[in-house]
Amino acid sequence: MAVKIYNVTKGSHAEKAGIKSGETLLAINSNEIVDVLDYRFYQVNRQLSLEISDGKNIRTVEINKGEYDEIGLEFETYLMDEQHSCRNKCIFCFIDQLPKGLRKSLYFKDDDSRLSFLFGNYITLTNITEHEIERIIKMHISPINVSVHTTNPELRCKMMNNRFAGEALKNLKRFADAGITLNCQIVACPGINDGDELLRTMRDLENLGVEMTAIVPVGLTAYRDGLYPLVPYNKETAAQTLDLIEQYGDMCKEKYGRRIFFAGDEFYILAEREIPAPEFYEDFSALEDGVGMIAYLTDDVKWALEEFENDEKPNHTVTVACGTGVYPFMKKIMAMINEKFPNITINTQPIKNNFFGGGVNVSGLVTGGDLINQLKDRNIGERLIIPSSMLRFENDLFLDDVSTDDVERELNVELVAVNNNGADLVNAIIS
Repeated sequence: MAVKIYNVTKGSHAEKAGIKSGETLLAINSNEIVDVLDYRFYQVNRQLSLEISDGKNIRTVEINKGEYDEIGLEFETYLMDEQHSCRNKCIFCFIDQLPKGLRKSLYFKDDDSRLSFLFGNYITLTNITEHEIERIIKMHISPINVSVHTTNPELRCKMMNNRFAGEALKNLKRFADAGITLNCQIVACPGINDGDELLRTMRDLENLGVEMTAIVPVGLTAYRDGLYPLVPYNKETAAQTLDLIEQYGDMCKEKYGRRIFFAGDEFYILAEREIPAPEFYEDFSALEDGVGMIAYLTDDVKWALEEFENDEKPNHTVTVACGTGVYPFMKKIMAMINEKFPNITINTQPIKNNFFGGGVNVSGLVTGGDLINQLKDRNIGERLIIPSSMLRFENDLFLDDVSTDDVERELNVELVAVNNNGADLVNAIIS
């Protein structure tokens, strides 16, 4: 294996050493370079010996630099090779439930161990090679985030439609034995991997010594023709599963001083229960999984309000849009802000997800089209505030390819996207 050099940073160690764009990086200190993990791990040393090929000859380039200094090589893609795609066809896969006609990138299923470490993505361990396993252990890459779903090998094969899915669970133990921190995720499906199966999975993961496990309810859209016949959680089944998770978490808290197992906010919404206090979520390690987001934002807004001056703000009107699931909690948060700034009119608007239909009620899957259609005849005010999770990474497009410019034009309003941050939210409302 080898990696082609796309560019060399001006003034860098690499340029000074005579390395040219278009050449190929073969190895650093006799370690083969395959991708970004190899490159970043082996370039840390102060004294480097690089094997470089110009296509005809191989030469050795010596570089002396400060520890952690960049060499100055640039590559065509961040990963330095192609992103690894998923080989499973999970019965609950959300991508399989997308309507046709969306942009191509939305249909790509990644299952890449490098993205697990670099960006926190979850992997199934069914798409990982022995080389990658040994490298993770050798480099002590940690944490690794794993989509487990069940520790019952036969059930995991069934749920993931992959005959190797059960065997792949052995890699969890290999990582645990090597001291790799494991964060896990379980997508709970009613009557399949909850109940006794969930209890078994939590017990197995506890015995492995995993750091944290997020358990979230399956999300179902209206586009499930030909897919496995899943049913959504209702108030009763959500409450039963929530009880199981909380009771097991209580036991872990007593034994280890930490809960380990956390239910997604949507379980509390479906069960019509109060969200636990912020301290329940300890270090909020599973926010990206929708675990503790409501508690975090509520608490963060409280703290942020203490920092803002209680001066009179100009009278104005804003609208805060969110998914229908979180709407009751967002209303309470808006009331806190309104109490300190009573001259600002805050409209909290739940957006029904007509685009995906089914049981989809989270804010992050609200589309631009639904925003336009449900807000076009309302008094939005001067500003429409949405969570940034509604937009792709570049903050310019919704899932339905409606742009932020489209929404601003159609609704004749300034659109402001904010992260799950109390100060940013308060500032967007009162400024």
